[in-house]
Amino acid sequence: MELAGRTALLTGATGGLGRAIATALAEHGASLVLSGRKTEALEELAAALPGDGHRVLAADLAEPGAAEQLAVAAEGVDVLVANAGLPGAAWLGDFGPEEVVRALRVNLESPILLAQALFPAMIERGSGHLVFVASLSGKSASPRSSVYNATKFGLRGFALGLRTDLGPRGIGVSLVSPGFVRDAGMFAESGAKTPPGMGTARPEQVGSAVVKAIEADRVEIAVAPLHQRFMAHFGMVSPSIAVRAQSGSAGQKAAEAVADGHAKTGKR
Repeated sequence: MELAGRTALLTGATGGLGRAIATALAEHGASLVLSGRKTEALEELAAALPGDGHRVLAADLAEPGAAEQLAVAAEGVDVLVANAGLPGAAWLGDFGPEEVVRALRVNLESPILLAQALFPAMIERGSGHLVFVASLSGKSASPRSSVYNATKFGLRGFALGLRTDLGPRGIGVSLVSPGFVRDAGMFAESGAKTPPGMGTARPEQVGSAVVKAIEADRVEIAVAPLHQRFMAHFGMVSPSIAVRAQSGSAGQKAAEAVADGHAKTGKR
């Protein structure tokens, strides 16, 4: 599906990954409906993007009913890029019930509800694409990430199942699954350092992957160095070994640094 002349709804637009995705989509000719919590930041981003016809729809997807309201306001879009997400990094016992609900609502429930509301019109038009920004944490578990893992495992399963339903009807469904990303994502937001020797991807690579997923109708694109992708896949097919490896001191220290950083900044 060519992006030129299409309209795409992007959630989580003003974060590091969101800005990179917005830029990549706009550079390929799409008009953007940018969504996030802060109207002023959205308007600044819209004004800075190439092309024209961009508009903003402020929404806090952690609030009940926000996803449904956003879908109504964005009715008629050709593409959904569900990028909004919460890190969900902490011991399960450190979460309050409301924090668990927020993570589930933003990371899993909202993408499902947006897709449910938007795909029927895409079928009527005979074209459309749904992209879900997941994570390699949707393939392999890691310490201090049980809630985050749950949302990303769930999102991955939802997207793959939905593709089997919508693919035969001409609607694309794709996953873009980043690993560690420098200058964006959970490590950048927490101030923690990535584990030594793991390597990182750039936000621009995630943006390019979203474009490729849409235009080439890819099932899933992992955005990470080769060894990260291998380890995530290994964790998926051999979870007992992967869990033992992740339970070691290096993995625990890195996860604790991320969790502590998010607790201090209130971004859990």
